[in-house]
Amino acid sequence: MAALVATEAAASPDPAEAAETAEAAELSRVLSRMLPGLEADSKLGRRRALEALQRTLEAADPAAAAAAFQGPWARLLLPRLLRCLADPAEGCRALAVHLLDLGLRRAARPRDALPRLLPALAARLAGPEPARRPPPEVCEELRLALVQLLHRAIRLSGAALAPHLDDAVRVLRCTLLDPFAAVRRESCECAAGLARATPDHFHMQSESLIGPLMQSISHQHWKVRVAVIEATGTVIQFGSGKSVDDVLPHFAQRLFDDVPQVRQAVARVVGGWLLHLRDRYSFLHRLIPLLLSSLDDEIPEIACGAAGLWEQVGLHWQMENEEDLKDKLDFAGPPPAHHPSPGSRPGLGCRELVFRNLSKILPAICHDITDWVVATRVKSAQLLAVLLLHAEGHITQHLEPVLRTLLHACADEEKAVVRSCTRSAELIGTFVSPEVFLKLILSMLRKSPSPSGLLVFASVIRGCPREALRPHVKVIAVELAHAHICQGSENRLYGERLLQCVQAVVSVSREDCRGAGVPLMEVLVTVLALWGPAGLGAKVQEALAELAAVESVDGSQDLFRAHVGALLERLAASHRDWTGHSTGFLQFDVVLAHSGPALGEALPQLVPILRSCLQPARDPPMRLKLFSTLSGLLLGARETVDSQGQFHGYLDTLIKDIFVPNLQWHAGRTAAAIRTAAVSCLWALVSSGVLSDEQIQEVQEMLMPQILTTLEEDSQMTRLISCRIINVFLKTPDGVIDPDKFIKIYPELLKRLDDVSNEVRLAATTSLVTWLERVGNEAGKCYYQSNIQHLYRELLVYLDDPESAIQDAVLEALKAGSVLFPDLLVREMEAVLHKHRSPTHCEQLLQHLQGLPPAP
Repeated sequence: MAALVATEAAASPDPAEAAETAEAAELSRVLSRMLPGLEADSKLGRRRALEALQRTLEAADPAAAAAAFQGPWARLLLPRLLRCLADPAEGCRALAVHLLDLGLRRAARPRDALPRLLPALAARLAGPEPARRPPPEVCEELRLALVQLLHRAIRLSGAALAPHLDDAVRVLRCTLLDPFAAVRRESCECAAGLARATPDHFHMQSESLIGPLMQSISHQHWKVRVAVIEATGTVIQFGSGKSVDDVLPHFAQRLFDDVPQVRQAVARVVGGWLLHLRDRYSFLHRLIPLLLSSLDDEIPEIACGAAGLWEQVGLHWQMENEEDLKDKLDFAGPPPAHHPSPGSRPGLGCRELVFRNLSKILPAICHDITDWVVATRVKSAQLLAVLLLHAEGHITQHLEPVLRTLLHACADEEKAVVRSCTRSAELIGTFVSPEVFLKLILSMLRKSPSPSGLLVFASVIRGCPREALRPHVKVIAVELAHAHICQGSENRLYGERLLQCVQAVVSVSREDCRGAGVPLMEVLVTVLALWGPAGLGAKVQEALAELAAVESVDGSQDLFRAHVGALLERLAASHRDWTGHSTGFLQFDVVLAHSGPALGEALPQLVPILRSCLQPARDPPMRLKLFSTLSGLLLGARETVDSQGQFHGYLDTLIKDIFVPNLQWHAGRTAAAIRTAAVSCLWALVSSGVLSDEQIQEVQEMLMPQILTTLEEDSQMTRLISCRIINVFLKTPDGVIDPDKFIKIYPELLKRLDDVSNEVRLAATTSLVTWLERVGNEAGKCYYQSNIQHLYRELLVYLDDPESAIQDAVLEALKAGSVLFPDLLVREMEAVLHKHRSPTHCEQLLQHLQGLPPAP
């Protein structure tokens, strides 16, 4: 050792370096006394020797010349410290690593240590077969310290590390997969530093780091994932571009990361590649979607950062291709007048980048937008909208595959996907000529109408400028009104989308849709008919109000008044084939229910349809429903069918061709239900107040036999309404003239006093009172004496009825009839007085008779 010191002292012939040589000799003597302790057999001895070295080095003046330290460090200290890295004692290894780090920082030429340091680090961190065996260093804190030491060597040595690149890469390939997260993070920084330090040689080894980096990119610690992404960016930036294709799928997955910092790192790295990667033009179609996907990030900071990077990329590309874009730059026009956001329109470079790569990007998006993973579909749908916003009018050449994709995507169960796709469809309407998109969309709807197709159509219309859509409004309305589209499905969602189409046409075209009012009304009537009961009624009413506003009429009833004639004419073309479930019949029912006073102006079209649909040979459910609707109209006839006072002209048709056939008796419950509906409809007619006495007289002359027959129906409702109808007939002045027909009424009413329903019995009693009063008004009442006597006799029986209400009603009937033949009534009473359980009512009746004036 003394010989080495003397040799070193003699090797400094330059007087200018005398001071440094003296310092180096002194340090060598100090170290020579301590270094033998590193070979001690005991752990404690080695540790004390290392601690003594640490005190000596730390006590040395940091400002002293590094050259004085270089010689003793390289010749004496470095080899022994490297051997200590394999010391069995963990504490000794830790001190050795610390001293090595200290030595690298103090040395004048740290790169001289690389030939010994790098193999030693590789031996401790990688081992001979890192893929099969764990690293020799078992302590994770020491592995972290060793990687930090490697990082220190890389920073201090720079390009001098190139000859030792193999060892460094071998270390990093192992430490990038270390179980300790901190080691992985430090290894990522080390890999990035290595790439920057050896730019001329790193590309030969860069591909070997991609595999370990990609295995760590999904690490459970988000800080590791961020470090991996940033390291990958640097490794590829200074390495081989061949690895881009291997990396991008993993980067794409990180766009779905739950941690915002990870997504932000992806955007930052991809943006850097688009700006500085040497081979970026070969990968534009794969890098652009990754950066544009971040524009819709849920974190505003990430979205803003990505937007700033994208703007820089566009400007940079524009500067690089200035000659190619010269005409567009020199003659740049303002944004399109109908641009959705003219103030934030993407720059020319950004738009050109997207347009020139759109044909390569779209197929992948069209595939991913139908992926089984929800997040993938959402991102793809958002990206499609961003691309279309950049492509503007260039969408046209890709329109067919885009529309086909939107057609499938708008059927997605995920609302975010549908929302983005409707935005894309609106952009198509904004930038593509209606002549082009109508040809394609209408062809798709004719071939296979669907809710998603209608949603795309509605969105395209909503995005289309009014001026461009004006010549096509009627064509659109007529197509929507065609049965293959308007009645394409019974699904509620289909009806909702169909309604959205009409709302889009009305909201965009405004007054331009006046010429298409009839087909638009037909669509709205169909939606109300098929899906009104399913909850779309309120929305249809809103659409009707909007259409009424653009047609300058007051409300939906005036709208129906304007179009009810044309609607009924269209419906009349198919009414002979209707059943209770036919769409045409449901449309007809809606027109009847909502037209109000307009029906009074459309009787020439309305009545023939009613007459045809209510014939006995037609579908029974349809007749039942139609009678129910007609009853509602007749109850308010002055505000519906008789609003113009012309209904009486069709009364004969209504009675002879509708009521008479449907009141005929036929076997079966269905026939009975139809008779009940017909009787209810007749009651609505006669009680509405629109018929004069003469008209009621005509009705009863034609229908009294049928009504008397319905008194025997099984339906209590039919019997009750029939009694009430007869009462109305009898109350009409000069309602019954023929005595033979008149006499036939009271026996049928008398039978109803034995009805199971007290309500029917009371109604029958009321009708008998009216019948008796009518007899009193007849000039030849003596003709009815025997019939009146029989009626007295029968009514007296019901004075003992268990129901007091029936007793009271019969008493009133007898009082009303007592004025006709009081003597006959007295004799009948005396004959049965002793049979009554409670003579109270008989006594009241006798008192009433005594107060009557004597018969003439």
